[in-house]
Amino acid sequence: MTSEVLHFNVGVLGHVDSGKTSLSKVLSTVASTASFDKNPQSRERGITLDLGFSSFTVDVPASRQKDLEGFHSIQYTLVDCPGHASLIRTIIGGSQIIDLMILVIDITKGMQTQTAECLVIGEITCSKMIVVLNKTDMVPPAKLEATVEKMKKRMWKTLEATQFSGCPIVAVAAKPGGSEEAGTEAVGISGLISTLQENTYLPQRSEQGPFVFSVDHCFLIRGQGTVMTGTVLSGSISVSDTVEIPALGFTKKVKSMQMFRQPIAKIKQGDRAGVCVTQFDPSLLERGLVCSPGALVTIEAAIVSIYKIAYYKGAIATKSKFHITLGHETVMGKLSIFSALTEVNSSSTGLSSSDDTKSISHALDHLRLTHSCFDYSKEYTYKEELLKQEDNRDPDENSSSCEFKEEFFALVELEHPVTCASDALVIGSRLDTDIHTSSCRIAFYGKIIEAISDTHYRKTVLPKMKIFKSKTREGLVERAPDRYTVIGKNLFKKETNLQVFANLKVSLSSGERGVIEGGFGQSGKVKIRIPDGLSESTFLQYSGTSKKKDKCKEESGEEGGKKSEPVFIYLQFKRYVYDPDKTMIQS
Repeated sequence: MTSEVLHFNVGVLGHVDSGKTSLSKVLSTVASTASFDKNPQSRERGITLDLGFSSFTVDVPASRQKDLEGFHSIQYTLVDCPGHASLIRTIIGGSQIIDLMILVIDITKGMQTQTAECLVIGEITCSKMIVVLNKTDMVPPAKLEATVEKMKKRMWKTLEATQFSGCPIVAVAAKPGGSEEAGTEAVGISGLISTLQENTYLPQRSEQGPFVFSVDHCFLIRGQGTVMTGTVLSGSISVSDTVEIPALGFTKKVKSMQMFRQPIAKIKQGDRAGVCVTQFDPSLLERGLVCSPGALVTIEAAIVSIYKIAYYKGAIATKSKFHITLGHETVMGKLSIFSALTEVNSSSTGLSSSDDTKSISHALDHLRLTHSCFDYSKEYTYKEELLKQEDNRDPDENSSSCEFKEEFFALVELEHPVTCASDALVIGSRLDTDIHTSSCRIAFYGKIIEAISDTHYRKTVLPKMKIFKSKTREGLVERAPDRYTVIGKNLFKKETNLQVFANLKVSLSSGERGVIEGGFGQSGKVKIRIPDGLSESTFLQYSGTSKKKDKCKEESGEEGGKKSEPVFIYLQFKRYVYDPDKTMIQS
């Protein structure tokens, strides 16, 4: 296997029983140890229960030689994802290693709930898609052409509001006649391969950075060692190098490697391979991550940049719990949502205040450009709920090249520790939702910008986060003993400790500003000092003598019997939600 072979990963996703595995079989020439429903339960139930891997190789067509310069052939690795609704976490795990998605649709049924969920996952994890309309053999020949055209138009209309707008659509029959006519030749496969070739691109691959390997299958070869099959997420590794298995807490030496049964000395980002290491019990590692020593972190919580999926109709609220997928692991996590206004250069990020149709693509561009480091010196606003991201241009901003957006974040507190990359992709779902409903269960996505490993993070990390809630209290002026003092009521309850509010600034609805000096009496009233003095009308209104009140009415032109408007007292402050001292802050 030389560098002249381009390794390209294709995810095959779609609703259960749409024919994904049949399509993978008819395309593939080489099957891996985990392919085509080799799991006994898969064969028994007749559906895919786990990720399947297979491959085929074709020459680079003449039309693509300029774009794919340096490569003479393309090896496509097909990642066959289960379609059953209850296995969505497996689909999410598999989708994070693909370069292009094939969305398989049963032409007799069209888009279904899980088809739409696969589309959402595809938008988050890859940039290109081909739609395959399968089971054309189930349509009467006389109606086939019209049915295909009608379904194509329907699909293009559906995809208009996604980053896959105008993507290629190919009609095939991967297994004509079903299992009873297994020998019948598939229809439309050569056209699909040609479409794949035309949409193949050079993925960004790098040998730099730490080696991270996503393992999806593990087995023992007696006399040789334990083989872990998977996909390289980052970096590279060579035979004789040492790798760490964080979930098991030990390191192993790489004895040999293969790519679809061909020995190879080195693998890099994007490669699908089997890595043989010195022996250990394979049942201990069904799936997970392997890396160069020290490359991964085991986290208790994370600060995540977060974006809501438009198709998710439920609320994403602070203190709510979601299924959090990090790589192949899915655990429950509790959210605490906050935000900050961020200046964004639209020309560099591709963000546009007038174009919301490809928001997932725009958000992912922003994620890729975001530096993975949380700014603890910055203030953030506490949010009760995550809203759909839209451009929030500052109305006073005149520059066409810059804009301000409200960027949302979440503190995700995990129910148990997870080992992952420090900048891992995060997907939040509600997998406990009834699978028979038509609602999308994928709620949000984002990227870790601060991985928190300290088990005591609530005491050591959270107090450093300047996430604030704005507080407002409202009371009334009761009287003014002199021009520089007012007595306020209804601002506090009787049992409130008024000493903690001493020296806080307040404002009056009549325009004056004051400072709380302390409590007055035992009923929750408060004494407020007005440094610049009360206005004449306010002082006359509350000074207490009937002559002064009558004079105030005359000056204000009030008719007899009509009362003056009450003067309100406003106390505004903010408090950091993780501050153990609950300090009140005023600007």
